[in-house]
Amino acid sequence: MNTQTPIVPISPIPSSSLEKLRKGDLRVDFPILSRTVYGKPLVYLDNAATTQKPRSVVEAIAEEYYNVNANVHRGVHFLSQQATELHEASRETVRQFINARSTSEIIFTRGTTESINLLAFSFGEAFCHEGDEIIISAMEHHSNLVPWQMLCERKSTTLRVIPLRSDGTLDLDAFTQLLQSPHKGAVRLVCVTHVSNVLGMVNPVERIIEIAHAHDVPVLVDGAQSTPHFKVDVQALDCDFFAFSGHKIYGPTGVGVLYGKEQYLESMPPYQGGGEMIRNVSFERTTYNDLPYKFEAGTPDYVGTHALAVALDYVTAIGIDSIHQYEVELTRYALEQLSQIPDIHIYGYQKEDGIYVPQSKNGVNGSSVISFNVGHIHHLDLGTLLDRLGIAVRTGHHCAEPLMHLLGIEGTVRASLALYNTRNDIDTFVAGLKRVIPMLN
Repeated sequence: MNTQTPIVPISPIPSSSLEKLRKGDLRVDFPILSRTVYGKPLVYLDNAATTQKPRSVVEAIAEEYYNVNANVHRGVHFLSQQATELHEASRETVRQFINARSTSEIIFTRGTTESINLLAFSFGEAFCHEGDEIIISAMEHHSNLVPWQMLCERKSTTLRVIPLRSDGTLDLDAFTQLLQSPHKGAVRLVCVTHVSNVLGMVNPVERIIEIAHAHDVPVLVDGAQSTPHFKVDVQALDCDFFAFSGHKIYGPTGVGVLYGKEQYLESMPPYQGGGEMIRNVSFERTTYNDLPYKFEAGTPDYVGTHALAVALDYVTAIGIDSIHQYEVELTRYALEQLSQIPDIHIYGYQKEDGIYVPQSKNGVNGSSVISFNVGHIHHLDLGTLLDRLGIAVRTGHHCAEPLMHLLGIEGTVRASLALYNTRNDIDTFVAGLKRVIPMLN
């Protein structure tokens, strides 16, 4: 690319990435982790909500605004062409990261929520009719539930739910029956989370996709909680749609991705109208642009897409397999330490010899999400007191109210880990719990 001012380069990560992660050496890339909260060193354990950003991502945003800022596509001047090159290069980075077949299958959105809303509208308009059915699971985030409820209201379709087994895993026998049961309409789409943001369960999406495809039903995978933690290969999964957010994988907020197989995207109408998604416009009619631009109305967040690419490059340089291995180790360590807390109940994990461990049937966790309650203490009270010790956790229903109802609870405390967390973070967290629990009993 012909540039007068280079974009901030990515510093190469040494090959011994796993040891760097174990030693916490990469924390230096995240300046916010050095700050204090209420006079205490910050222990950030709310990564399922959003991750912190490495310096390279923040600097890339500033660098582009300072030196390459111009609206993308169709501009003939230098800055516009340079910004367009960065934007489209980012699409290729995303394609490689999830191993899509073509950049035509990569649609930039504001995040997982908008990706699913786009799909619910456009897929629904193209393929869904009165009496048809959409299948979701009992552990979905509201973002993979409410858009489908809205589709059902709009198109008079029916929402059906894959139930949970007693161990918190999805009941695949019941899922198969949902696909086979004779109803008025056809099952048009299966929508399932790759990883539960509450239970930490890694769902067997490969098997779910295989079963659905055997019944000629396409599948959407919500990858918001999987993409940051382990390798995603959409071609190997053979999913028909896949969605994820930039801010959960060390990138900026307001940027996300919807992957879709071309055969479906070509048949779906646009989600929004305006600039960029058109080919020709007259007062009588409009013809639409090619993929992926048909679904990208208006000025995109071209600075954000470039910053997302920088974040993905950062993860790639470390090695997603190294990140996954380290986070599994750290999650198991956290489970061992938390198991020492009297009256603690950790959801989605099973107890063996007094220690909570990942499930092994119809799902595996160890995905860096740990949700728990302690006795009858309210989760909000626990989170509030931990915050005064500088420990950031999430409390509440985590945008999964139906799942909470199934579990018979109002909410949980959720600690969620990322590549920059350490055993020292876990030790501080557990010590904090041991300090505040007696205050609340």
